[in-house]
Amino acid sequence: METKRVEEYERGEEEEEDEEQMEEWDDWQSEEEEESSSRCLCLFCGSRFGSAEILFDHCRSEHSFDFHHVVRELGLDFYGSFKLINYVRSQVAENKCWCCGLTLQCSRDLQNHLHPASNFEKDGKFFWEDDLYLKPYMVDDPLLHSFAGDEDEEEDPPAVDAEMMSELMTSEELPKLCNDGQSMINGDSPMSDIFKETGNAEASLDSMDKISQGMVTNGMILDRKQKDKQLRLSLANVDARKIKNVNEKYFGSYGSFGIHREMLSDKVRTDAYRGALLNNPSLINGATVLDVGCGTGILSLFAAQGGASKVISVEASSKMAAVATQIARDNGLLSEDSMKGEEQHPGIINVVQCMVEELDKYIYIPPNSVDVLVSEWMGYCLLYESMLSSVLYARDRWLKPDGAILPDTATLFAAGFGRGGTSIPFWENVYGFNMSCISKEVMEDASCVPIVDAIDSRDIMTESEVIHSFDLATMKIDEMDFTAIFELKLRTDPANKATSRTCPCYGIVLWFDTDFTNRFCKEMPTILSTSPYTPRTHWSQTILTFREPITMTSSDAFVSSTAAVGTEESPAVRIRSRISIARSSEHRSIDISLEISSISSDDRKHSWPVQIFSL
Repeated sequence: METKRVEEYERGEEEEEDEEQMEEWDDWQSEEEEESSSRCLCLFCGSRFGSAEILFDHCRSEHSFDFHHVVRELGLDFYGSFKLINYVRSQVAENKCWCCGLTLQCSRDLQNHLHPASNFEKDGKFFWEDDLYLKPYMVDDPLLHSFAGDEDEEEDPPAVDAEMMSELMTSEELPKLCNDGQSMINGDSPMSDIFKETGNAEASLDSMDKISQGMVTNGMILDRKQKDKQLRLSLANVDARKIKNVNEKYFGSYGSFGIHREMLSDKVRTDAYRGALLNNPSLINGATVLDVGCGTGILSLFAAQGGASKVISVEASSKMAAVATQIARDNGLLSEDSMKGEEQHPGIINVVQCMVEELDKYIYIPPNSVDVLVSEWMGYCLLYESMLSSVLYARDRWLKPDGAILPDTATLFAAGFGRGGTSIPFWENVYGFNMSCISKEVMEDASCVPIVDAIDSRDIMTESEVIHSFDLATMKIDEMDFTAIFELKLRTDPANKATSRTCPCYGIVLWFDTDFTNRFCKEMPTILSTSPYTPRTHWSQTILTFREPITMTSSDAFVSSTAAVGTEESPAVRIRSRISIARSSEHRSIDISLEISSISSDDRKHSWPVQIFSL
């Protein structure tokens, strides 16, 4: 059962779906091109340029980075060049030299250090070989939309994703890839069949391949080089458009006051942040605070109340940014920077409406100048919504080397749950009627989809295990994806009846703690826990249900050597689990894979096929 927060998000998706289908591709692309023409950010400093060519000239003369020379020398194709740009941005964000790997103390030291590259490879592969660099490092990076326009040589047409091509071929952009595109669409040319194959991605791809290689059909010759460039740009725009749409839906969902009431009413959550910001004067007094994803601005208000000298509140939702501004104004805390020419107040909170990755476009904050970075970034199962990457981006760009990040650690836990943690008991007695025939189908569905719900601590039947810990002060973005191996054993608490008998384990429940440790909160460290053993929060827990229950026992008594381990005849003494959690290809979602094996007292083992959950 999903909580209101997910329901609001999904409802927002449904309401906007029709509007999305009515969007004009040309209008969107023209807006993107306008942005691209004036906001290309240098790869190494804060300078911006009107075109990619001017930017690359600047990089060559000021930062010893000759993009075109590298591309020509290494024979990079479009995607190789695309990855190179994202790689360089990722290294610069960490104050690392892109070619020698040396880490400098600050961005100024890095710019002084930059030198012509003498090597581009490690272990026989380019530094940027990893496909993770196909993902734009900077959201809506205009340079990624314009750099290919300056290429002069391309040997091979790009490999085209079928799903992207299908979307392209149903848009109004595709006809522009052909000289006589309009006649094709209208069916005036034999080539029009290509554009009628949108329901068959493979046929469309094959046809497009023929076009891109400049084949002659009824006397029509296409300029392959020019069309390939346009095709690649269109593909990049499709991917960026998908991310942009997801972001708009995501931030739009936070325009619902119901979601904010639910979060503000969560005393465990709100009191933890309030305590950290109000009860640690050595940290907050006189500090410059950056609040990422401020919502109503409650954390910014706490920071101001705690003695901060300046608070920069970043909120991507236009509606909530306006609300946060009004709340700060009503409480006499809005700074003159937010007033835009209106009557000025001596407040300290400056609300900026944008994604934090685009903050430089709206306000200048000197690099490494923020004392405290605070954010309530956690989603279900800790990592759902993928907002952590935005927090780490802000940390690397603006937090002082000795600055504080709140919270500064996060830990994921797991435990096994029993029958009471499922819906089986409900269906066995519905107003006095037995509806248990429904249980089987419900359990099958639950084995494919994670359930966000509160589980009673009395239904936890195993010891809890730490599956992963994050140090927010030092971790890298790619550490958000991880794999952990752990074992579950029945609880040893004598008060728990499950330890004195054989009982089935129906799945694994996940929860998290985030800590405001004494590393930064010297006077009063605190913990925000979403454990089933503590008061309930709006995050609840995340439930992963096995395909079939595994019978467990704490006894080493004789068991059948012929029965499968995990059955009543041969119960398991422990369950070995391997769990992987990674960011999904669907922006802001996560994928969870779970592999389980039951192990008997005589060390026999029975394994189940991997289960995949998407959240």
